[in-house]
Amino acid sequence: MRDIVLASNNAHKASEIEAMLGRDDVRVRTLADCGLASDPVEDADTFWGNARIKARAAQTLAPGVAVLADDSGLEVDALGGAPGVWSARFAGEDATDAANNAKLFAELADVPEGKRQARFVCELVFLDEAGEETHVRGTIEGVIGFEERGDGGFGYDPLFYPDAYGHERSLAEATAEEKNAISHRGCAVRALKEALA
Repeated sequence: MRDIVLASNNAHKASEIEAMLGRDDVRVRTLADCGLASDPVEDADTFWGNARIKARAAQTLAPGVAVLADDSGLEVDALGGAPGVWSARFAGEDATDAANNAKLFAELADVPEGKRQARFVCELVFLDEAGEETHVRGTIEGVIGFEERGDGGFGYDPLFYPDAYGHERSLAEATAEEKNAISHRGCAVRALKEALA
């Protein structure tokens, strides 16, 4: 069994990535699962840069162990790519999903249909046991709707309407399997699986 330490304490994300990798010989464990604490300053201006910071910090605590880190967020064209790397903190440090969603709606209040294009981005950095880096990127294109719909997913999912669904339903209305098939993280994990094959 090969353990991969995810540079996060998000158990939901770890199990999601493990399921998407689809390998019986790989177990994705959180920092907390391994008794590790890592909270580096994510001060890069790109998703890739922040993922590298997290991966390297985690591997210094677990030398000789494979590490995976991701940084992801939402880019809205009408806002010049914002919230971008600030997606989790768009409404301030410790902001809730509801606060971030409310701020995004407020920022887009005067933006009409047809000008609300957006994408979710996921950048993954994998450091193997020797510290060699593999970097992949996944995206999903869509639009920001005018209302929140669905109670699945998290973050901006209820107001993101993917191109793949013809903007008819939000990502929060998808089943876990449907979401994994088209999501930015799903795309990135499949690219990583291919790169490591």
